[in-house]
Amino acid sequence: MGSTFGHLFRISTFGESHGGGVGVVIDGCPPLIEISAEEIQVELDRRRPGQSKITTPRKEADQCEILSGVFEGKTLGTPIAMLVRNKDQRSQDYDEMSVKYRPSHADATYDAKYGIRNWQGGGRSSARETIGRVAAGAIAKKILKEAANVEIIAYVKRIKDIEAMIDPSAVTMDQVESNIVRCPDAECSDRMIDLIEQVRNQGDSIGGVVECVARRVPVGLGDPVFDKVEADLAKAVMSLPATKGFEIGSGFAGTLLTGSEHNDEFYSDSGTIRTMTNRSGGVQGGISNGEDIVIRIAFKPTATIRKEQRTVTNDGEEVTLAAKGRHDPCVLPRAVPMVEAMVALVLCDHFLRQRGQCGLS
Repeated sequence: MGSTFGHLFRISTFGESHGGGVGVVIDGCPPLIEISAEEIQVELDRRRPGQSKITTPRKEADQCEILSGVFEGKTLGTPIAMLVRNKDQRSQDYDEMSVKYRPSHADATYDAKYGIRNWQGGGRSSARETIGRVAAGAIAKKILKEAANVEIIAYVKRIKDIEAMIDPSAVTMDQVESNIVRCPDAECSDRMIDLIEQVRNQGDSIGGVVECVARRVPVGLGDPVFDKVEADLAKAVMSLPATKGFEIGSGFAGTLLTGSEHNDEFYSDSGTIRTMTNRSGGVQGGISNGEDIVIRIAFKPTATIRKEQRTVTNDGEEVTLAAKGRHDPCVLPRAVPMVEAMVALVLCDHFLRQRGQCGLS
């Protein structure tokens, strides 16, 4: 139920943080797409733990295994199953959390809903579940790139109160990957890294904003009324762990403008209809208009921290908890490939739906 996403390009993720492994099954992938474990590994390496001094020190290679759906380097059109085995669990770090609820984590709500939870590493509520999404997103990116030359780039725009002024239309992947915080602004990235280290040393955590741009998205993606492309994007990225807000285009800042200030006026570019500005964020009436799709996602501070906090046990006893274990002091740098993956899954699904409905080539 809640572990399946998409319509024509549909994924189901599986696994827990400290179980045998995590992964994904993709159904609806077209045949004859050239794909390799090495291509998928590039995206998984961007997501994996232990990649820098500002991420969790958990050491996982996150090696991708393609179990089905690919033969001689090409997709078969049948379900694709991919698995990443867990190697570096320290379940003993979570012994105290087997009875004590972490403030603002999923512990209490999982117990309330199911009457049972895997408390080792957070189980299904752990961000480790996103491995399957990122692996599937790598294939969705490949389809979009080959079929329509779509490019999807996410990056860290803000950490706490340090915000980079970035032009989404000009950002490159090389700029994003040039530093460990994945902010294309070199001056801001240095300050962000210093702040994350400072907060980590205090046993605390911080949040921020990831911005994502999708370029050369074909006109016409999106199905009103309930399957508007921005509605599906919102659901997709808000399903990621630690997310607390979504904006597209002008977002909440647009509420400060009048209609005449906010409207994107049209012009003709050699017969192609374009807009002079892009406050709509590439979507009008729930349908892509050919401009860059630009979204922003707010991520809260990591819930599991070493600072002592008041909480209760599963029996209702009031206690304190200073969490052990290995956790990101800031989820933003590793969230970047997760956001890209979810955007790719939505756009790929809508692309295939549009092609089936209207013959988009």
